[in-house]
Amino acid sequence: MQIGAQFYTLRDQCKTLEAFAESLKRVADIGYRTVQISGVCPYDPAWLRDRLKETGLACVITHTNQDRIADETQAVIADHSVFGCDYIGVGSMPGGLRNPGDYESFVERFRPAGAAIAAAGKRLMYHNHHFEFMKAPDGKLYLEKLAEDFAPEELGFTLDTYWVQYGGGDPAAWLERLSGRVPCIHLKDMACVNFEQHMAPVGEGNLNWERILSSAERAGAKYLLVEQDDCYGEDPFDCLRRSYQFLRALGLG
Repeated sequence: MQIGAQFYTLRDQCKTLEAFAESLKRVADIGYRTVQISGVCPYDPAWLRDRLKETGLACVITHTNQDRIADETQAVIADHSVFGCDYIGVGSMPGGLRNPGDYESFVERFRPAGAAIAAAGKRLMYHNHHFEFMKAPDGKLYLEKLAEDFAPEELGFTLDTYWVQYGGGDPAAWLERLSGRVPCIHLKDMACVNFEQHMAPVGEGNLNWERILSSAERAGAKYLLVEQDDCYGEDPFDCLRRSYQFLRALGLG
């Protein structure tokens, strides 16, 4: 399993192409060799390909505009092929299950995209938050329903350890439950600060990383992508560095 950096952590440091290029260099200098591109400024696929080559980084997954995935699927596939990325990520469910029909609309709209992406030798990936751990009217968790309503080749899961825990799930158990469908996962720790859940660098919170990482390996995870949506005023590069050092000390590369 390879350690990677999720660039959503650095979205405020990637608002221009110049700043994005510099952030790629800084992430490579920490020691990361794989990245997920998400939340950054607009870029041309060939530009990203060249910056990745310069820094020795590989983009293994993105979060891509949801409308483009659904409505311009072939163009999205072509873009990802330019910079050698096989996993095309949906960052969240449109509507967030706040509106009647959100779930059904997602399945109807994205199943054809998932099939087309699979036919091209790539995979559509879904990133969970906490709300997928609510129960649907049929009594099933929405995350369960997603796994049932899409074929494995049509949809994989970028399981987010923090949000699974926040939703009342067991990250290690869910990794094993989704075995074979979790090639990319988000490593995000959870700390309790002033009586509230806080995101934290990996190893600085309360999640059981020994169990989680063992389950990730058994489930076939390839890429362990460090993400911290909120660094609470700390330097996000330093948070990424501390997570990297913790994971390296566990023997991960």
